[in-house]
Amino acid sequence: MKKITSLKNLKLSPKINPLVELSTPIRVKSGLVATKMSNDLVDCSTGEQHTHALIHTLKVVDDTNFVKVFAEGIRQAFELNRTEMRVFYKVLEVYEQEKMIGGFADSITLSLFDGGLNGDALGMSNRTFQNGLKGLLNKGFLSPKVRDQYWVNPTLFFKGDRVAFVTEYRRKKITEQDRLESQGQQRLID
Repeated sequence: MKKITSLKNLKLSPKINPLVELSTPIRVKSGLVATKMSNDLVDCSTGEQHTHALIHTLKVVDDTNFVKVFAEGIRQAFELNRTEMRVFYKVLEVYEQEKMIGGFADSITLSLFDGGLNGDALGMSNRTFQNGLKGLLNKGFLSPKVRDQYWVNPTLFFKGDRVAFVTEYRRKKITEQDRLESQGQQRLID
């Protein structure tokens, strides 16, 4: 798209909306933004295709900020509490030291001894670590392999340089009952 500098000599398009097929990313201060209308999303329970607006932003960050952005995205997506987040960071540190096989490390060792994790200072009590570890196990981050060893979820632990977090927002469908209740009518109890 050509940058508009004056509103006096605009190129008019009275019959065709040129923005419908616009696929050129728009440069913003912190990266790029691209938009698209798509019907690629399929409701798994019904098989129904849904049209949605896709707004894709690309931001380039350095290594330190990449880990922070990645961890924050994981925290938000999985609604990790403070303890689970602290343990996630520790597990991520251990994971980063593992050797890769086939593009990722498939398991890690988490040995608690002498107040540390794998011989390094833990920075929290063993009980706090165990509570956070239980949360990560329950949320599918890790799975037990053998004593003190855990399989890792390769989509949550990887050594790549790109990650995308997708959040879909759906409008809540208002039923007739909801509408009546919002106007003050009480719900009938069965």
